[in-house]
Amino acid sequence: MPPLTRIGIIGAGNVAARHADVLSCFPDVTIVGVADTDPHRAEALASKHGALAFGGHADLLAAGGLDAIYVCVPPFAHGNPESDALACDLPIFVEKPLALDLETAERIAAEIRRRDLPSAVGHHWRYLDILQRARELLGDRPVRLAVGSWLDKVPPVPWWLDPEMSGGQIVEQAVHVLDLARVLVGEVEMVHAVPAAGGRATAAVLRFTGGAAGVLAATSLLEHKHRAGLEVHAEGIVLELGETELVVDGTTSIAADDRAKTLVDRAFVDAVQGKEADVRVPYEEAVKTHRLALAVARSAAEGGPVTLGG
Repeated sequence: MPPLTRIGIIGAGNVAARHADVLSCFPDVTIVGVADTDPHRAEALASKHGALAFGGHADLLAAGGLDAIYVCVPPFAHGNPESDALACDLPIFVEKPLALDLETAERIAAEIRRRDLPSAVGHHWRYLDILQRARELLGDRPVRLAVGSWLDKVPPVPWWLDPEMSGGQIVEQAVHVLDLARVLVGEVEMVHAVPAAGGRATAAVLRFTGGAAGVLAATSLLEHKHRAGLEVHAEGIVLELGETELVVDGTTSIAADDRAKTLVDRAFVDAVQGKEADVRVPYEEAVKTHRLALAVARSAAEGGPVTLGG
């Protein structure tokens, strides 16, 4: 039997716990350490999976014995964990959003490229079986209108409403929808966003390089998640795609098979092991979606259109 792939996890919040649960089900993986600035949280997650707990990522990396690192930290904490892991020549899996800014993400992408290391980002919607079904249904018909939304409540973390810590709802949540738009519609060349008075709601228009028009609406004013997904219109067809369901022409509903969150982790582990791997969002690909989300946020803040290059 080949040796186990030894994973370290930086961050011990809900998303880190989800990845840990998935990774622990793989027979060829072992979680050897969990680091978090909250020692009680690190200990709770580590003990659940038979791992060691560390008070910071530097201690986890210094302990050695790792084959790869998961970085599952809040937006404001990205940067140093990735850089330090890469300095140890470790492949990294990074949870979105990548950072608060573009410079940090581009610097990390350049280092991954320089070291030629496997990487992946947690855009697990790319692994939805209903996304592939949507692409098949569209065929060669170009999308001409895309309507995205993330209409939700405030997540139960203290930093989320502070844009200096979360990056704002577009960067932290609606980035999933923007990533879907890039897959189904193509790249975006211009965005123009308008914030609501008092914040917590944003509306944006998008112009895609292929000629499609787009709209994105986001709010955290609600008591529960109302809608999160993307609606696309092409000649003779409309598709509504979310994390759990694809609706075709408003009449036919196709449920997702609930494997996306497992597949995204399996693909990264396969890449670390040197196998043929279905990594759909390596770090450099995720930077493109991050750049788009930041452009929408910037447009809302500055009150004018933002053009994206390339």
